[in-house]
Parts: sequence; structure tokens; C-alpha cells
Amino acid sequence: LLGPNGAGKSTVLKTLFGLLKVQRGSIHLDGRDITGTGAKVLLSTHGLAFVPQGRKLFGQLSVIENRELGGITLGMKTCHERIPEILALFPRIKERLHSAASSLSGGEQKPLAVGRALLLRPRVLLIDEPSIGLSPLVVQDVFRLLRRLADSGTTILMVEQNVKSALKMADEAIALESGRLVLH
Repeated sequence: LLGPNGAGKSTVLKTLFGLLKVQRGSIHLDGRDITGTGAKVLLSTHGLAFVPQGRKLFGQLSVIENRELGGITLGMKTCHERIPEILALFPRIKERLHSAASSLSGGEQKPLAVGRALLLRPRVLLIDEPSIGLSPLVVQDVFRLLRRLADSGTTILMVEQNVKSALKMADEAIALESGRLVLH
């Protein structure tokens, strides 16, 4: 989803994830109406995960504790079984497991937030502004990871201001302006 600030991009993601009420229309996933379904059910039953804009980490907790919180609905055994596969995706984070999340750089915090969502092995990943506040090299890493996930079958709906980079990796692009679709 592309568009200027205030176009409604983040609102779309929050509405899809059940954080905002649908004003008009309906939301369908795999032919089923999921309009009005809460975030917990969307996550546990339908496989949707949401990575909001910014980092939204528990700064005083360690990297590993933030990961564990991401998998709290899985149970600790399953969560701990999956953590190594997520750490393999983010080698820089692996070295900082016992550091406070707030001590990580922005380039380390965003992958931690993405990894927390991936712990749930979502079918659909909603991600808001993955490049915001990151260096160009880290942005490339994050976009490459998102492309790999998409290629392996995870549907990704991304809101992004970096149009050039987003268009390079996207299968489809939708532009919004003042809450209306202006280009697909």
C-alpha cells in the first residue's frame, strides 16, 4: 500500500487486523467473512500477524524475553523450539539475546519486532513502514527477508513510503489517496 501521509494506509492494516472497526464493507480471507473478528482470533485461527509502525518492543526486557512474548500464545515449549529458526533469519540479533531491547540500534530493533511476529508462522503478515528510521543497508536486508517470505508462501501486505524500494519487491501495488484507491 502506497500513498502520502494521511492517505489511510495504516488505517487499512489496523482495520484488517481487527484493531479498528470496519466503517463500510467487509473483509474476506479465503472466502470467509472475517469482518469484526478480533486480533486474537485473527492471529490464532486465521494466521494473521501485524507488525505496527515503529518498533513496539518491551525496552526493559531482553531480546530473548521479547521473542518469548511474541510466542506467548504458542506455549513456551513450541516458542522455544521456534526461536532458533527465527534467530537464523536475523544473525545480528542472535549476538544480543541477553541485551535489553532498548539498547539495540534501530537497525536491530525492527528485525526483532518482525521476528517476533514470524515466530507465529503467519499465513498473512501485515507490516507497517518496515523501512522507517533504518539505514539503506538494513532496509535492503528487511526487504530481502520479506521477499523470501513471500516467495515461500507467506502473504505480505506492506505499507511503505519508500516507493522505489517497495515497487522493486512487490507483486502488486495499491495507491491510496484520502482513503480512496487511486491506482492498482
